[in-house]
Order: sequence, then structure tokens, then C-alpha cells
Amino acid sequence: MKKRFCVIGLGNFGFHVTNELFLEGHEVIAIDADKDKVQRVQDCCTYAILSDAANKEFLSAQGIGEMNAVIVSTGERSHLSTLITLYLKELRVPRILVKAVNEDHGRILEKIGATDIIFPEKDMAKRTARSLSHPNILESIPLAEEYSISESGAPPHFVGKSLAELELRKKFHVTVIAIKDVLTDAFTVVPPANYLIKDSDLLILIGKTKDLERAVKRK
Repeated sequence: MKKRFCVIGLGNFGFHVTNELFLEGHEVIAIDADKDKVQRVQDCCTYAILSDAANKEFLSAQGIGEMNAVIVSTGERSHLSTLITLYLKELRVPRILVKAVNEDHGRILEKIGATDIIFPEKDMAKRTARSLSHPNILESIPLAEEYSISESGAPPHFVGKSLAELELRKKFHVTVIAIKDVLTDAFTVVPPANYLIKDSDLLILIGKTKDLERAVKRK
């Protein structure tokens, strides 16, 4: 489904977000006050605007309030992203994602209306550390506090055993909600207890994050 996004601030982070959203087929407006950055992104978005986004009337005139989401990435200028976030909230943008300079800045952004606080370096560091510590877990999507949905390649100690034999729910409070065979693309939703795990299986699991990590840990 095609959506409408706006990216304000076209440094490296903003540029790559703009490019990826545009490649996914969405409408993307890109805004920055730096001419070189605007020129760089012109072929990677629906249209690029050279302007100072810290102006509520300008944002309203561009139809920003009608976007599905707005991403704010104005670098180290915390006062600028704070002001823009306030205007976006007043324009009733449903989802406002803002790159924070530090934890204190993040708390301020949250209080004035940001729905998502982004710490790119911190988030990537966590992801890298998790992938090194738990190599079987390919991707993890946080849900409510402490809970996640994770993709995991079949750990060696799972292969050849049935879900009933593994007793993941009993031992780890983890549930396998789907399995995909990466060789055949066969996808099984809510697999039966007698399903035998193969080394080509990709498991989709749900549970507390710490329990998911324990369940797939190499023995």
C-alpha cells in the first residue's frame, strides 16, 4: 500500500531513509535548508524542497499534516528538531519519528509529541551486539514491554525434533507461530505439534525477549 512520508533533514540518516522509502514505492517529500543536500536527494524522492522547515505555515502549506508519518533528522541542532516536532504535533501528524541527540533530548521530544525517538548509533550498537551474542536470531520486532516477535534460523539442537519434543512453550514460554522452509518457500502458520524441524526452516517465534534468546541459544 502506497503511503505518504516527509523527511526533514537530509544528512546521511535522512538521505538513506528517503531513498529506502522511495524505493519501496511510497510518496516521499524531502526537505532541507542546504542546497547541496537537496540536490543530492532529488532523484531519490517524489520531490525535494529547499527550505527551513522550522516554520509552521510552511509545513501546513506543503500538506505535511496529511502525511502518514514525518521523519525529523536535523543533526546536532536539537533546538531545531524540537521546534519542528512541536509544529508537527500541532498539525496532527499521526506518527512523528525524530532523531534525538541524547537521552535528555529524547525525553523532551517525547513530551512534546514525538511518537518514535530514534538513536541510530545506539540502536545499531544494540543490534550488532545482539547478533553477535545470539547468532541464531536474525531479526526481532519489539511488541509490548519485554515481548518480541523474532525470526530465527533453526538451531542445530532443534533439527530433527518435533515441536512437541522441543516443548518450547513449557520450557521457555515461547511459541512458534509460523515456519518457513527457505528452500521451498513453504509457509506453515501455527505449525502442528508433530512438525519436524529441518535445517532449512526459518522459525517465527513470539515471547519475552529474554526467553526467545534462551530458547535458541546454542547448546
